[in-house]
Amino acid sequence: MYDYDLLVVGSANADLVIEVERRPAAGETVLGGDLATHPGGKGANQAVAAARLGARTALLARVGDDAHGRLLLDAQRAAGADTAGVLVGGAPTGVALITVDPSGDNSIVVSPGANGRLAPADVRAATGLLRRSRVVSAQLEIPLETVVEVVRNLAPGSRFVLNPSPPLPLPAEVLAACDPLIVNEHEAKVILGEAVADGEPADWARLLLAKGPRSVVVTLGADGALVADGEQVTAVPSVRVAAVDTTGAGDAFTAALAVRLGAGASLPEAAAYAARVGAAAVTRRGAQESYPTAAEVEAL
Repeated sequence: MYDYDLLVVGSANADLVIEVERRPAAGETVLGGDLATHPGGKGANQAVAAARLGARTALLARVGDDAHGRLLLDAQRAAGADTAGVLVGGAPTGVALITVDPSGDNSIVVSPGANGRLAPADVRAATGLLRRSRVVSAQLEIPLETVVEVVRNLAPGSRFVLNPSPPLPLPAEVLAACDPLIVNEHEAKVILGEAVADGEPADWARLLLAKGPRSVVVTLGADGALVADGEQVTAVPSVRVAAVDTTGAGDAFTAALAVRLGAGASLPEAAAYAARVGAAAVTRRGAQESYPTAAEVEAL
């Protein structure tokens, strides 16, 4: 019996967001709107998104003993996520500097802060938490060696979901555990290198699958997603909405997909549901503030 539907092991950042008419070129200064501070970070985002959908969710992360850290902890608790695994101290809370243009597209620079101190020893100390979780999700805004330790401490029968963002070459041990590996176009190209030069997204999915994951999802923004499980590549259509802000939409997609997989859905079914969650998220500003409840997803 699992106590948690989803355990997210990952980053927690304060998002410092400025709306701009256009993003600056190298050496250029542009004026933006008022600075807004929101709870964010790929790990914290996924935990909030899953909890909003009604999943029993826990977060294993590290924040600083500061105002940003308290903001992040309050946001997790307000969403209903368990924060027993959130460690405090060691460095200031991570910060993401985000510019958002009128189309809703964003550019992000992250200062990892305390996220960089989430260590393999912290994962070993939280083995009980991992063993009580049906699905475990991770990203790469924490050290890669910490993600490797997560894989080594998974409960028998649990499922591991990885969004390798920001992308890095992945060891075979991690790739073999992914079910699925979730990548966007940029992440796929970094992981595959020259192999994607002349290929189509379906080719990327097959090439990624050949690297060892049990399954693969390639997200394509407004064009939906592709899922690869075994020999078959299945297209998942997008949900057409008027995008306001894409910040955190990929995290909402990943969390929703992980939750549905844990509930027994097939990979294409879970990806279709995740596409609706991601679509709902881009219709509102911010990351965690934009995440829908299960009832709002059904209405969409």
